[in-house]
Amino acid sequence: MRILHTSDWHIGRTFHGHSTIENLRTVLAALAGEVRERSVDVVVVAGDIFDSATPSAEAYTVLEAAVVALREAGASVILTSGNHDSATRLGFMSRFSGLAGVHVITRQEQHNSPVTITDDSGPVHFYGIPYLEPALLRHHYPDVPLKNHEQVLAFVMDRIRADCAERGGRSVVLSHCFAVGVEQSDVERDITSGGIDYVPLSIFDGPDYVALGHIHGRSILSERVRYSGAPLHYSFSEAAKPRGGWLVELDADGLANVDWVDLPVPRPLSVLTGTLDEILTDAAHAAVEGHWLSVVLTDQVRPLDGMRKLQSRFAHCVTLEHRPDVTATPSETTYAERVHARTDTEIVSGFLEFVRNGVGPSELEADILTSVLTEVALGESDEPVTPTVPKAPARRSAPTLAEVDA
Repeated sequence: MRILHTSDWHIGRTFHGHSTIENLRTVLAALAGEVRERSVDVVVVAGDIFDSATPSAEAYTVLEAAVVALREAGASVILTSGNHDSATRLGFMSRFSGLAGVHVITRQEQHNSPVTITDDSGPVHFYGIPYLEPALLRHHYPDVPLKNHEQVLAFVMDRIRADCAERGGRSVVLSHCFAVGVEQSDVERDITSGGIDYVPLSIFDGPDYVALGHIHGRSILSERVRYSGAPLHYSFSEAAKPRGGWLVELDADGLANVDWVDLPVPRPLSVLTGTLDEILTDAAHAAVEGHWLSVVLTDQVRPLDGMRKLQSRFAHCVTLEHRPDVTATPSETTYAERVHARTDTEIVSGFLEFVRNGVGPSELEADILTSVLTEVALGESDEPVTPTVPKAPARRSAPTLAEVDA
């Protein structure tokens, strides 16, 4: 049996305010193409199908198109909910969709009720573990200590191993969690990722393969426990990490082989470092003009309107950081010592030099500074003017009758 392991589609997620929907459509269409070309039997998606618990109508159409394409390519589809998903919304009509070969596992009681798919070597049991919040699960099992994700997954995996032992055959587990390849300790108990506590790798002993989700970069914890990562780059920290999924092959005895399948990157991520003029004029940067771009400017003085100027060449520049090459050496002198017996012009120039990492005012700024300080000095030297209040005109009484006749 051939299984394609993916996770963390995050349909509806934005990238620095920009929609990623069209790029995700491209990648998911390519995923269906790989399924057809490689004769994949089952596609598993280990959580975070949507990016929000309240996905938009467009996000639902993307999911529908993706699973239809995967089914038309010949694969069954198994999805579980992650910490970003609404289990209720994602699981709506899941029993009905299961009849069509699209199995959506979102309810806690489904964890030890596998989806069983049979090949020439017999049954393969797929145990989907939806994201289980300890606070919401413990009341279902009041006699079991379920205070954190480690305890929850240990409890769930014990039940899965017991169920699989009764059924016999091969098994695959899907889980959305932060797993690490170390034994527990009091220090490491506080490790979290995305608000999820870590769980030790040993919890997943037993199944032939464990398809993990939650970490966005591919990772191999053991030959049979892996993260596939997300299908798109959602952070510049992921720029160098490949996008794709694991192609898992099971034979009659269990895990036979695992290969990486690359998926396209519709808009790559790049980081450029240099002065504004260098970045705007260097012909070598032509290759990244269509990339998502993060720029680190090394100018000693922060350029005015830097982002607008960058976007005139790099339309998809989305972040800008000012990090000068040279920084001022911290001074141990006090403020009073720095300004003692200095003119106003020297004090202001020194302040600019201090906040600009050693760069004082330019020639134009120096002229403006001199002009402003001169005006201030002249204003302070003028004699104060005492305002005068004009006298109100005398109030005239009403005219007499004689005056009117006159």
